[in-house]
Amino acid sequence: MTQTYSVTGMSCTACRAKVEYTLNQLPDIKAVVSLEPPRAVIDSQKEIDIVFLQSALDGVSSKYKLSPLVADDVQTSYSCCSLPHSALPLSIAGTERGTYYCPMHCEGDKTYDKPGSCPVCGMNLEKLPVVATASYYCPMYCEGDKTYGVPGTCPVCGMDLVAAANTLTEEEDTLRDLKRKMAIALVFTVPIFLISMSEMIPGVHLSRIMPQKGWNVLQGILSLPVVCYACRMFFERAWSSLRTMNLNMFTLIGIGSGAAFLFSLLALLVPGIFPDQFKGQDGEVYVYFEAVTVILTLVLLGQLLEALAHGRTNSAIKALLKLSPREATLLRNGQEQKTNIAAIHKGDLLRVKPGEKIPVDGILTDGQSSIDESMISGESLPVDKAQGDRVMAGTVNGLQSFVMKAEKIGAETLLAQIIEMVNIASHSKAPIQKLADRIAQYFVPIVIGISVLTFGIWATWGPQPAYVYATANALAVLIIACPCALGLATPVSVMVGVGKGALNGILIKNAETLQYIEKMKVLILDKTGTLTAGKPSVEKIVAFNNKVSTKELTEMSAALSQYSEHPLAKAIILFSQAQGVKIPVIKDFLSVTGKGVKGVIDDVPTALGNEAMMADEGAILSPSEKAAVEKERDKGNIVSLISINSNAKGYVVIRDAIKPSATNAIKALQQKGIKVVMLTGDQEATARQVAHTVGIDEYKAGCLPQDKLKEIEKWQALGLSTGMAGDGINDAPALAKADIGIAMGTGTDAAIENAGITLVKGDLQGIVKAVQLGRAVMKNIRQNLFFAFLYNTLGIPLAAGVLYPFFGLLLSPMIAAAAMSFSSVSVISNALRLKRLKL
Repeated sequence: MTQTYSVTGMSCTACRAKVEYTLNQLPDIKAVVSLEPPRAVIDSQKEIDIVFLQSALDGVSSKYKLSPLVADDVQTSYSCCSLPHSALPLSIAGTERGTYYCPMHCEGDKTYDKPGSCPVCGMNLEKLPVVATASYYCPMYCEGDKTYGVPGTCPVCGMDLVAAANTLTEEEDTLRDLKRKMAIALVFTVPIFLISMSEMIPGVHLSRIMPQKGWNVLQGILSLPVVCYACRMFFERAWSSLRTMNLNMFTLIGIGSGAAFLFSLLALLVPGIFPDQFKGQDGEVYVYFEAVTVILTLVLLGQLLEALAHGRTNSAIKALLKLSPREATLLRNGQEQKTNIAAIHKGDLLRVKPGEKIPVDGILTDGQSSIDESMISGESLPVDKAQGDRVMAGTVNGLQSFVMKAEKIGAETLLAQIIEMVNIASHSKAPIQKLADRIAQYFVPIVIGISVLTFGIWATWGPQPAYVYATANALAVLIIACPCALGLATPVSVMVGVGKGALNGILIKNAETLQYIEKMKVLILDKTGTLTAGKPSVEKIVAFNNKVSTKELTEMSAALSQYSEHPLAKAIILFSQAQGVKIPVIKDFLSVTGKGVKGVIDDVPTALGNEAMMADEGAILSPSEKAAVEKERDKGNIVSLISINSNAKGYVVIRDAIKPSATNAIKALQQKGIKVVMLTGDQEATARQVAHTVGIDEYKAGCLPQDKLKEIEKWQALGLSTGMAGDGINDAPALAKADIGIAMGTGTDAAIENAGITLVKGDLQGIVKAVQLGRAVMKNIRQNLFFAFLYNTLGIPLAAGVLYPFFGLLLSPMIAAAAMSFSSVSVISNALRLKRLKL
């Protein structure tokens, strides 16, 4: 039976791992604990008293408290800074929920219900991608715009429902709005610019047509659509930033261009209030309409280019979303019918035809085919599937039709979980971003101060008209400074890098993992399921003497293995089924982590495991029996011993083939300067044989879960960033303790949940690719940060006019606006180079 409890007192993954490990030490219990939401799911053969569970946790720490899960505990809303891991922030299986986030993650993982601008930085909020599902409508519109989730007939007129065409996405709608505003801004800005620059065009003398004051008035009128409509959002964001004191890029743009615009309006309406220093040779006050409109138009162009580029940064998530099929062929009463995937239930039989996407996760029950799983695992070659094999949603069927049974639907499918992991990781912050955040906090006030200082210096010591020079240079300082480039330097690289990993079967849990894997110096590997295929097979079962038959040993081994999740136990069950033996009833079953299993069969204590388990049972091996066991282990085989009533009666020989890619992967990691250590619960001879085969110099045999923890702590104490790769429940504590936990996607959910990186294919080459990806992403982030720092370090002094005393050069506010927009686009473009990285 399964019992679910709410857990309080857990604050990190280490706490979660400690609670899970403690509960799993209790007899007849298998526990899976999650941090977000804080839950403990306990499977047991009988109901377990919560007092018994709580007493076990109290022995570890008094802060961990269990309570029965009630309806009010189920979280249905999301706090501003924490999105539950179990709540998929995407539309899966037809439940669409629009959620918006700031691409610069100013308030962490905070999301918003409506589109708009970030209240901190002013950036356009972006919508989390959603999986679109098919909808159907009546062609006669009997019930207006009502749609249906599944095909069929209209309940009013009986007409066949028609599949609705895809509607315009919000991202496309935003781009269309920006393009429309850009067109309007250009239509009015170009004439203003030409009027202002007419004196520099040979043969053009506008003063003969109309006096300068008239042209100034015309510029003012033409500027109104640009300022009041096309670029109005910049001033709204600037006002919001000032009101909340969350100063950002739009603060500088709003103050600079707003002040110039108001100055120009006053120059038109009440020119008499200005001293002569503000007037030109014609006696008119110099206006800045052309500077304001050109600056705002260039900033708008930068926003448009940034939106186009930013849309490409989450292309990996979009590609994954497109993998999700909308329809499936349901088999019901021998008849095939098309249905929406939202209508599929667990246990349904589905027909998958050649070339179709597999709709949900399940098991192939009839037929066979080759499946293209490249979009999930990164493996380019199709995988042959036969009856009993598992298939995954989003993968593509080959040339043969087959029938499958649905096992995981909606958010439970591997594809949905991958999308969730990629989405959450894409919006996480790397530790290196803290530096940029601290600088950005003081950046805008410093720039405003430099702008004021620039105005004062030019107004006091500048050439005539001094105030004109002072205004232009102060405006240039405000416009060229771009904290946006600084803020985007990290998140865009993380988003592209995480997406790149997902498309290659490497799931990154968060940005912090990317930074740590770059620094990894020691990698600790489990053996079974990591270095080896994790699909062991029984070669033979041997009796030590003639008093017990191999058939009897097979029956007892199968009885002891039937309740275990260990891969070796599954191999024994398959072997016993092939032998056709009858599995006897077992009582008082107990799994002892790192040792084996035991129970009572026909009132006789029986055990199956390693030497440590035999020692616990008091079963002593004779020298000849030990020699026989060691001979098998020298061949690289795994040997599990069997004891009956405290007497060693025989052993099981199990072969677990080494993964074909293991040797090359270990060599590649070592060439990258990473020390590889193998830890295993197997005996010395088996461990030695496997380590020698794959080229590992340092290994330890007979390791219990606590031994793996100690080994990780040893390397960490030396100041070395340590990674751990494993696939079993017994690896979960070590995965949580390591700086970088790497789980094989073929392993248990507990291992995957505790890992920072999950390799979908479970191939060691994935670790090599993950290291390469982490190093490339961090290098890209440093390039972005360097460019952003360098840009502002050089740009602000140039805008202030530092070159004027030496070369007579000044930076126009319009050129400053173009440079400011270019800086953000260049940072995003540099991050997009990661998409071309070869893994």
